[in-house]
Amino acid sequence: MSVDKVVGATEAVAGIADGASIAVGGFGLSGIPWILVEALLEQGAGGLTVVSNNCGVDGAGLGLLLAAHRIDRVIASYVGENKEFARQYLAGELQVELTPQGTLAERLRAGGAGIGAFYTPTGVGTQVADGGLPWRYHADGTVALASPPKEVRTFLGREMVLEEGIVTDVTLVRAAVADRHGNAVFHAAARNFNPLAAMAGRFTVLEAERVVEAGEIHPDDVHLPGIFVQQVVALTPEQASRKQIEKRTTRGPGEAER
Repeated sequence: MSVDKVVGATEAVAGIADGASIAVGGFGLSGIPWILVEALLEQGAGGLTVVSNNCGVDGAGLGLLLAAHRIDRVIASYVGENKEFARQYLAGELQVELTPQGTLAERLRAGGAGIGAFYTPTGVGTQVADGGLPWRYHADGTVALASPPKEVRTFLGREMVLEEGIVTDVTLVRAAVADRHGNAVFHAAARNFNPLAAMAGRFTVLEAERVVEAGEIHPDDVHLPGIFVQQVVALTPEQASRKQIEKRTTRGPGEAER
C-alpha cells in the first residue's frame, strides 16, 4: 500500500498548539526549514519551546518567531549573532537552556531512539553538571531561574554527568531530496541536526527542495528513513532556492587580505 505524505505547508503546521515543544533542524543557516517556520509564524501559535542548535538570525528563520514574541523557552547550544535573542534573554523575556553542542545532538538522538537518559563526560566540573547556569533573568539583571545540579557518576574511571533525552511534540526539518514516503537525503552541513531533530519529534514535518517518487532514492543513500516523518512539504523551485548565509567572507578583485 502506498503512503503519500505530501501536504501543503499551511496544512502541515495547522495543528501546532500554543505551548508546544518544537525541534527545528539546521546548522547555522544551513538546512533551515524556512518555509515551515514562516507558515508557523502566520499560523499564530505562541508560548513555544524551541529545541535547535541555534535560534536563527535577526529577521530570518526562528528569528521571526522570536521577534513576534512567540517563543518562551529555547534549548540550544549557540546563541549566534541574533541581537534580539540576546536582548530578550538578558531582559528576562526568554528562558534559555544552553547545552554543549555534542550533548544536544545526542539528547535528540537518544530521545528518537527511546533512550531516556545517558551519561557523558562533557560538562563535568562545570556549571553544566554543578548547576547555576542562568536560565532566565529578572528585568533588573538578577537571576530568576538557574539550572539545577545533575547526577554525576564514575564509569571506566571517568566522571560522567547524566543528560536526559529530548522528545518534542513536533519537529520541523528541511531536506535536499525526499520521496513521498518521507525517506530523505540531506546535503552537506544541512545533515547536521536535521536527521536527529526529525527522530526526536512525535510528529515530524519535512520540507524538501525536491520530491521524487517512492523507489527513486537508493536505500543506501537514505539519511533519514520515512518512518520518522509524518508529512512532507514539496517546495516550489523559488522556495527551494531561498537560502541565506550568515557571513559573507569573499573579497573583491584587488582587495587586500586582512
